[in-house]
Amino acid sequence: MYLRGLRVGNRIGTRGEERTVFVNVMALLLDLATIVGGFLLAVGLLRALPRVGDGLGRVGGSLAGVGWIVGIVALVAGGYFLIMHVVSGPHVFHFEVVGIGVGVILLWDRLTGRESLWRDGRDGTTGAALLLAVFGLIAVAVGVQGLFTPDG
Repeated sequence: MYLRGLRVGNRIGTRGEERTVFVNVMALLLDLATIVGGFLLAVGLLRALPRVGDGLGRVGGSLAGVGWIVGIVALVAGGYFLIMHVVSGPHVFHFEVVGIGVGVILLWDRLTGRESLWRDGRDGTTGAALLLAVFGLIAVAVGVQGLFTPDG
């Protein structure tokens, strides 16, 4: 089984293997931050689902307090892979672009001092909140895809 190039059962040994494990852990952090951050962005839209919307809204509300931590992890991991792929190739992947986007949106109020649209309890079915919710759903899909896409 592969999780983005990490063959389950690898042992850490030589210097090259340690680097591979570090890169794989960073990839896992990027994917998990993209999934959780995407869920936080999409919770305004998910709240409108019948039967499960209230429960998803409560989960999103309880995770909203750590949204800034998820944003920092997404920015750091996405930035790491963006720099790595710009410098050494092969090309920039959509995983890091979406991760950086999620990180910037989750940290928007801390970066600019303005009110964030994803956290203020708006409906999420109209306007800019809908745009962020759709981006959140795309981010969840990209994060899940990243978990099962092998590197190299």
